[in-house]
Amino acid sequence: MAFGEYADTWLGQRYDLRPRTVELYRSILDRRLRPGFDQVPLAQITTVVVRSWHARQAKERPLVAAKSYRLLRTILNTAAADGLIVANPCTIKGAGTERTAERRIPTVETVYAIADEAGDRYRALVLTAALAGLRLGELSALTRRHVDLVHRTITVEIQAQQVAGRGRVLGPPKSKAGVRTVAVPSALADVLDAHLATFVGPGPDALVFTGEKGAPIVRTNWAYRFAKVASAAGASGLHFHDLRHVAGTLAETGASTREVMARLGHSTPRAALIYQHATEERDHQIAAGIDAILDAAKDVPAARVVRMRRPATDRVAY
Repeated sequence: MAFGEYADTWLGQRYDLRPRTVELYRSILDRRLRPGFDQVPLAQITTVVVRSWHARQAKERPLVAAKSYRLLRTILNTAAADGLIVANPCTIKGAGTERTAERRIPTVETVYAIADEAGDRYRALVLTAALAGLRLGELSALTRRHVDLVHRTITVEIQAQQVAGRGRVLGPPKSKAGVRTVAVPSALADVLDAHLATFVGPGPDALVFTGEKGAPIVRTNWAYRFAKVASAAGASGLHFHDLRHVAGTLAETGASTREVMARLGHSTPRAALIYQHATEERDHQIAAGIDAILDAAKDVPAARVVRMRRPATDRVAY
């Protein structure tokens, strides 16, 4: 069987994948895998062939090459399990690892500057992303019933995605860990209270965040608007998703990795640790803490050695 035919069958049988994931896999398959493997019989895809293909891909677009390699490896893993090939030829060490540049972490002051620049309608959207760590898909599906200002919590149980040919699709979060209830700081609760009173309908299913005309937030439109707002606030190049880095960094106030995972909706420690960045400000705080310990140690007088005698002997104990 040729790779292209098998890959189509494989993707068609993956009923466990989310619509957006299917769309992504289809794009990678058509753009990156078919040109090199479409009519090639599965048994003829050797490690040498894969290495040559990957070298060309990595030279042009390293990040896309890593994603493409992971999909190829996954498809061929199934082919091996089906007995169509003896072993998976995708054995290049580190080929599926994405090495992305460290994203800049906006400060709290920058976040509030962006929120102010965004205007009254979108101020709460910016602050909820930064202070509660919600994804844009989760924010755009949030309804009034999900916001409990009495207990100061936001419940995440649904998200919105834009899928080609289907438009706006609602579904559960990307993993079971994504279904969660997040406690919000009082400062954010006050902002949400004002937002709900001004921009949100009275019904429990009224969307919390909408556009100027009351329509749901669309990712592409919002990305364009946010880029302009961030630039006006002096944070050019910042992405909306970068605000989750702020939430992950703020969660370092004594929180364990498990607690950060629960708050941000991550299913693995690796995902949570991505957002626990060591900022320059935090590093200086750690250094100041070390200084305080050293200064305290200098003020402690040296302990005086006292000779003591045991009652029954003449031995001296120190």
